[in-house]
Amino acid sequence: MAPRRVAVTGLGVICALGHDVPSFWNALCAGRPGIARIESVDMSALRFQNGAEVRNYDPAQHFERAQADLLDRFAQFALIAARQAVRDSGIVFTPELRPRTAIITGSSVGGQSTQDTQFWAVYRNHSPRVHPLTIPRIMPNAGASHISMEFGISGPAYTVSTACASSNHAIGQAFWMVRSGAAELAVAGGSETPFSFGFLKAWEAMRVVAPDTCRPFSRDRRGLILGEGGAMLVLEPLERAQARGAPVYAEVIGFGMSSDAGHITTPSTDGPARAMTAALEDAQISAEAVGYISAHGTGTPSNDPTETRAIRQVFGAHAGKLAVSSTKSMHGHALGAASALEAVATVLALRHAILPPTANFTTPDPECDLDVVPNQSRPAEVEYALSNAFAFGGLNAVLAFRRA
Repeated sequence: MAPRRVAVTGLGVICALGHDVPSFWNALCAGRPGIARIESVDMSALRFQNGAEVRNYDPAQHFERAQADLLDRFAQFALIAARQAVRDSGIVFTPELRPRTAIITGSSVGGQSTQDTQFWAVYRNHSPRVHPLTIPRIMPNAGASHISMEFGISGPAYTVSTACASSNHAIGQAFWMVRSGAAELAVAGGSETPFSFGFLKAWEAMRVVAPDTCRPFSRDRRGLILGEGGAMLVLEPLERAQARGAPVYAEVIGFGMSSDAGHITTPSTDGPARAMTAALEDAQISAEAVGYISAHGTGTPSNDPTETRAIRQVFGAHAGKLAVSSTKSMHGHALGAASALEAVATVLALRHAILPPTANFTTPDPECDLDVVPNQSRPAEVEYALSNAFAFGGLNAVLAFRRA
């Protein structure tokens, strides 16, 4: 079978910027961050206070009590985003389509809130037992499994866990499966909820979390801001989408991966550069064709100049003509879900011809000498875009998109 063109026909999002795609996109266009004081955890014993939480969230609006009891918050977000994406796509899961549909999700840590609560009960309160559903709530594949059960999808379903690159790895593999014909349709993305006391203490110990806000590429950046949420995309062959009159947001045209084979937390230049180059080669486009990059852009002192050098290594003189922004400045660093949120943002940027900004930007950094679309969104007709994800462990995953 000849490789098929792959369309994005459905989108779903829940994060600090809103509980649906329109709210998410409106906040991005307005350059309005969802970063504020963390409310779900007692922060009095922590050195940082801010995060990008999903505010005003009530599980009862989405789930019956019995189902909610089965789902950690991260899996709830996965299922909510999948419901939105499937509804948006207009797909009908027939008996023929269900076994030909893949579900691939990304999550770095799975059910952190459940784990924290139950382990606290054991170690702090000396409880002789934990909740009997602790394991199925914690497991990182819970989101994929519950999406499968919700829609009766009986094709391949699994979860990728590669730290901050998890969702890009998931979407990229889903893209390859649909392109090759291994799957007729895919639901792909990721979810994460890192706001539990023990996990936040672990991040505090790394000394990479900003005390105020996330300022990617700014000279006075002080670190990342943790976020939470879920995002899903429906992928299907372009011909199929056109035949059924489905909305086509964009095409996925390439996917590239690499590993640094270097330091476990310090990023390299060559690894990300290889992943971007691999995505361009897979897409069969030149570096000069790309007009926008959704950057990994964590706002840490080491990531942003390293990513800048990697972009310049791949794009050469064309790097000066690229728009490069980091939406983590608004929705925070949602770890395994981050690149799913950013993939949706990139798709919407292509569809609406508006580039989301790098918010909270103050002072240019000579080491980050790119056009980072500071503070205000920008109208721009872009044909091709990349979305970068570079994870702890030196694991890199890059998606390439084409405007529909």
